Order: sequence, then C-alpha cells, then structure tokens
Amino acid sequence: MVTRRGSLLAVFLLGAAVVLIPWTGWLVISLPCQYLSRHWGLAWAGFDAGLALSLGLTGLAALRRAPWLDRAAVAAGTLLAADAWFDVVTSRGATDVALATTEALAIELPLALLCIWLARVLTPAWAANSRPAIANTIRKGALE
Repeated sequence: MVTRRGSLLAVFLLGAAVVLIPWTGWLVISLPCQYLSRHWGLAWAGFDAGLALSLGLTGLAALRRAPWLDRAAVAAGTLLAADAWFDVVTSRGATDVALATTEALAIELPLALLCIWLARVLTPAWAANSRPAIANTIRKGALE
C-alpha cells in the first residue's frame, strides 16, 4: 500500500532523474574541454577530507557495531566510487591515466564494494534490535 506522501516523493525523484537526462546531454556539448580552476587543490583536499571522514566513521561504526553503520558505509562507498571516476577522467597523459585506473581497480572500487557489503550484509544483523523507533518505522514502510 503506497501513501500519498510516498507517491509524491517517488514521482518527484523520478521527475528529477528524467530532467537530468537532457541536462547531462547539454553539459556534454556545452562545457569546455579545458577549465582552469584557482581552487583545484582545495577542491581535491576537501573531497579527500570528506572521504577520510566517511571512512573513519565507517570504521568506528563497524568497531562499535553501531546501528548507523549502513549510512556511513554507503556514504564512504559512494565517495570512493566518485573518487575513482574523477581520478581517471581528470588524469592527463597515458601514465597518469594508467596509474589512476590501476588505483581505481585495485584500491578504490574494491574498498567501495566492501563498504556496500558492510551496509548490506553486516548492518541488518548487528542492528536489528538496536535501531531507534524512527528507523524501524521507516523500515516497516511508513513512506509506502
């Protein structure tokens, strides 16, 4: 049974996905091939700091068997996958592309899959009886 709120949320998210299709096409044809950023180092340092924080929180949650492990692990896995993607596509020259691809395939993507595995497999077993009431409500289908 799907409630009105759940239906509106689903329609909104599906609409956002549809809108992104032509937007992505427009970006492909309109963005410059090269762009100089004055804050390139700050952008990468900030991203990597967020990645380090998410991995640290995931490790802490795993050690504590925290009920929020799934959220930390999904965030870390997502950031790792994004890092792999941007490392490869922003690399310049064959050597840099090969190094970034190797790092992505050997480190970042396997670690991302490990994080998703943690979220999917371990969290439900650890946190089944320790989630707050709101999480149980959402899991039981309050948005349905």
